Amino acid sequence: MITAAQMRAARALLGIDQRTLAELSGLSLPTIQRMEASDGVVRGNVDSLMKLVGALHAAGIELINAGAASTGGGRGVRLISPGGHGPAR
Repeated sequence: MITAAQMRAARALLGIDQRTLAELSGLSLPTIQRMEASDGVVRGNVDSLMKLVGALHAAGIELINAGAASTGGGRGVRLISPGGHGPAR
């Protein structure tokens, strides 16, 4: 599974826009836009989701599920809790 927030974070880490992600994954730009506009877990057909996850993985992104450990050793981002704690004051 991948969430819309993970998609946006992955693009930010890679420094790419939605159009580039569409090209890398072989999906259309409207499909990427629809996926990122999802609330929570991205919904789509299995083939599209596999293309997306495969393209992100090939670009160096490791998707980490809630409660899972990251064993890759690279830099990353993890949301500790939904909604976060907001900016420090």
